[in-house]
Amino acid sequence: MRRALFGLPATALLLTVVAAAPALADPPAPPSAATARAELSALTVATPHSMDGYARDKFDIWASQPDGCTTRQEVLARDGKNVQDKPGSCQPSSGTWYSVYDDTTVANATIDHMVPLAEAWRSGADVWSADQRKAFGNDLKDPQLLIASESSNSSKSDSGPADWKPTNHAFWCTYSKDYVHIKSVWKLTTTGKERTALSSMLDTCTS
Repeated sequence: MRRALFGLPATALLLTVVAAAPALADPPAPPSAATARAELSALTVATPHSMDGYARDKFDIWASQPDGCTTRQEVLARDGKNVQDKPGSCQPSSGTWYSVYDDTTVANATIDHMVPLAEAWRSGADVWSADQRKAFGNDLKDPQLLIASESSNSSKSDSGPADWKPTNHAFWCTYSKDYVHIKSVWKLTTTGKERTALSSMLDTCTS
């Protein structure tokens, strides 16, 4: 655990502070293209729900994890390279992160929700409980949270694949597989336009 510092010998504490933050785990792997196509076919096509009442705060993003670090800090540690935390903290002070959306390595990363919170809201999250929305906003089990450059995160904003696609075409296959999988796991709906866009991107997959 990254914050389990108390009770350690002084030498161990020093090593804990100066060592690079460990990668906690690999990012969740995407499903196969065949699985993604089956999941896409099973999604319910529906008219988007109203955005009335929507607020990012309703997803309680960047909640604390069992080790005391926030979800955002966990992803930065998991997906960064040569990450150094501030002494006695989970917050990175340095490191580099790869933004796959635009094939760019950055020193200041943002964390993106693969399926945007607003898209989840209009796809069914508007009727979820507060606990369900919190779980979705902090989902480390599924491929929902990833590194993004500030520019790609701003460009994507609340858009789904019907209106936005990564500039890095090599990521289209994984993006579509992950996006479909998230919607399938969380039983969110899709639209005809979104399903067409996802199917087209899945056509770029070789496996």
